[in-house]
Amino acid sequence: MMECKAALTEAEGSEEKAIEILRKRGLATATKKAGRVAAEGLVNSYIHAGGKIGVLLEVNCETDFVARGEEFRTFVHDLAMHITAAEPRFTTKEDVPPEVLEKEREIALEQARLDPKNAGKPPQVLEKIVEGRISKFYQEACLMEQPFVKEQNITIGDLVRQMISKTGENIRVRRFTRYKMGEGLEKRTSDLGAEVQDLLGNKD
Repeated sequence: MMECKAALTEAEGSEEKAIEILRKRGLATATKKAGRVAAEGLVNSYIHAGGKIGVLLEVNCETDFVARGEEFRTFVHDLAMHITAAEPRFTTKEDVPPEVLEKEREIALEQARLDPKNAGKPPQVLEKIVEGRISKFYQEACLMEQPFVKEQNITIGDLVRQMISKTGENIRVRRFTRYKMGEGLEKRTSDLGAEVQDLLGNKD
């Protein structure tokens, strides 16, 4: 409460500016704590849609005291639900393999070149368009860049920084795996008539 009052005073009563000030302070706090060892934490599982989708998630903090707290457990549970809904492929931008990023750049550049609206535009303009699309790719594919499903005006990165400010500890989303029933498998399509013909043919 005191921090909110101080931010409002600094922002001369403007709520928008006060929120921005608080976010910047949260980012500064998170940056200071980023180097501290976070070896405690919680592994959370979340199953959705009648057992069709599941997430296994590990989030680290510095002490067992924070890890056992209700607020931290709710935070981790919310992250698992978010991963279920938003389908991130990577945790951070730094986790995207160079070959994946290069492929995305190639696709974005080709799309920009083929778009009639971009006809005759110089390479530096096309490059800006590509960078915009790469930024969008990060927002879709990287957990920390995604808008939080329960509060779209903040990212998961913002949510983590908020929890760092609340707990006073370094908090890190270490890893996650998302499972979807049948993902990556080709469903068998049976043609009864063809199977019968095959059987009859084999008997000859």
